[in-house]
Amino acid sequence: MRTGLTQRNAASSAALGIPLLMASADVSAASVLDPIEHAPARGTSPGRKAVISREDIVVAALRLVGPHRSVSSLSLREVAREAGIAPNSFYRQFRDMDELAVALIDRAGSSLRQIIGEARQRATVDRSVVRGSVEAFMEQLQRDDKLLHILLREGSVGSDAFKQAVDRQLSYFEDELRHDLVRLAKANDTGLFEPGLTAKAITRLVFTMGAAAMDMPQSEQGRLTEELILMVRMIVAGTQTLAAMAPEQVAR
Repeated sequence: MRTGLTQRNAASSAALGIPLLMASADVSAASVLDPIEHAPARGTSPGRKAVISREDIVVAALRLVGPHRSVSSLSLREVAREAGIAPNSFYRQFRDMDELAVALIDRAGSSLRQIIGEARQRATVDRSVVRGSVEAFMEQLQRDDKLLHILLREGSVGSDAFKQAVDRQLSYFEDELRHDLVRLAKANDTGLFEPGLTAKAITRLVFTMGAAAMDMPQSEQGRLTEELILMVRMIVAGTQTLAAMAPEQVAR
């Protein structure tokens, strides 16, 4: 990423009256897909697109990343070339590479939350919730889901902006899981100690183990899945046990 280049082109865009897009707190998959069309430029070079969208750039970036290639390693020119656009056209859709990376992280979080949320909604007891959620997560990982890889990798190797975006997505997972834990505790008449902290412990454990699983052969991921399911059940059993204890016992 070249900061000088980014600042000069951003200033040029502002002078032309082109609004700079600001990253939202939670960019849904649908919002990333919305195209912003522009009139075809005269004298467009062969092979370059005259009309571009955010999706053109997002898809190009996804083609370049992989298990051993993070978003933070991509250059603006590299993404523009892959998308078939001039580098200056990039700024019509994104302020800089950081904004593109955040959009990818937000899309990854939104996509995975939907998949895991559907698995939890189908579950009616603690055991099936744990197994269904963990297996849904690991299945996405085994499918070589680039969006999931981005979410897992950028939290440890990306810039501060990337890490903050990943942390924001994790907080969304925690909040949704907290609501489901409370729902299930009421439905099954079980105790629940500190629902928010319980959801955070489960979420952080799953994502930490998932990041480690990316570098494992698939033959070992089945074993890891079963270990992860057991670990999550231990957390659930612990929170139920603590809920049944007197406050002075918990404080010991």
